[in-house]
Amino acid sequence: MSANLPALPRILTLMGSGETAPTMVSTHRRLAASLANGPATVRSMVNAALLDTPYGFQENASELAERAVNYFSESVDVNLRVSGLTSLQTADPVARERGLELLRTSDYLFAGPGSPTYALREWAQTDVPTIISNKLEHGGIIVFASAAALTIGAKTVPVYEIYKCGHDPHWLDGLNVLGNIGINAVVIPHYDNAEGGHHDTRFCYLGERRLQLMEQELPADHYVLGIDEHTGVIFNLDEGSAEVVGNGMLTVRINGESRTFNSGTTIDIAFLANPENDATSAAKGITTAAATSTAAPSNDPPADISLAATTDRCIRDFDEAMANADADQALGAVLALEDAITAWSADTLQSDEADRARSTLRSMITRLGDAAVKGLGDPTLVRAPLVEALLEIRALAKGEKRFDLSDLIRDRLDAAEIEVKDTAEGAIWNLRNQS
Repeated sequence: MSANLPALPRILTLMGSGETAPTMVSTHRRLAASLANGPATVRSMVNAALLDTPYGFQENASELAERAVNYFSESVDVNLRVSGLTSLQTADPVARERGLELLRTSDYLFAGPGSPTYALREWAQTDVPTIISNKLEHGGIIVFASAAALTIGAKTVPVYEIYKCGHDPHWLDGLNVLGNIGINAVVIPHYDNAEGGHHDTRFCYLGERRLQLMEQELPADHYVLGIDEHTGVIFNLDEGSAEVVGNGMLTVRINGESRTFNSGTTIDIAFLANPENDATSAAKGITTAAATSTAAPSNDPPADISLAATTDRCIRDFDEAMANADADQALGAVLALEDAITAWSADTLQSDEADRARSTLRSMITRLGDAAVKGLGDPTLVRAPLVEALLEIRALAKGEKRFDLSDLIRDRLDAAEIEVKDTAEGAIWNLRNQS
């Protein structure tokens, strides 16, 4: 940033998930715009860095970094540089210092999925915590999502250890960045997760039972700050406000009792620092988009919150189009799903949604191919005028005892997969092999 520009804003943004998905594009753009002099200058003025430690243990770490870089370049118009700090404890000292310097000089620091336990272990005894704190004290934007967001509170959830390895529910010490701004809370992203289907995977895969056990281990003045998937909270330290953005809600949970704040709500950080205030004083620090907006209500349908939701919508549209023999609508559904697969390709949330979307797309294309051969319309209706005319000629031939001609017509229709049966009421016909 130029020395002639105003001081950098002090912003901490936490995301529950979707940090590289279409749902968070507008939030990233808005944050990046606060560092530039208009949209045309974003790419040249925003100095963004990727802290890739949280997923540094994964074999596809470089692929995840590449996805993030492409997402920021294509969707946010920002050049995201990779710090290369996948393992600070074993890294070459020169490479490690270069990565740390990249973080120090950045004004937009982004980190996302992986393991909070691994990240905290790698960041221990390094400058990473200090770099984060300095940006929030002197200027800069921190955007931490998913696993990275888990590290920001006083305590963190060792997700893999509890959910995958069967360890007893317990907390580990977090960076306590929130504590530095007066908020004694633990951050739990993926708060409304529903991947478990019939078993409870809310609260970042903990479920209600385990979260209740862990709440009892929190210090008396600490609480849970839950962030839904595809949802974010923008803490503007200069303004003393916290704004909920995205598709879901922010939850303040104290000893099992929850209060939720919808997207569009702005909360005073002072309230989050002391959320046990009585309802009257708390309400003074909370505004909602509905209460302050003067814009006319939109008639646009809500954006799909996930690739799975888009897939479901597109297949419904496609099925309807095929039933109505509407080729344009069917093609539109195929193209919409292909666009969605591309748009969500950078999303680092690991699930089977992408595989399911691709499978659905292939099925739709196959059905269109079959329709190109057989036609979209009811083949019986298409053939009916010609078949009925031939059957009239056949009836006349039979009436004139021209059985050779009537049999010839029947045989030719049979060869065309049209079966003719003579009844007392006359000839009836149907198509064979319509599947």
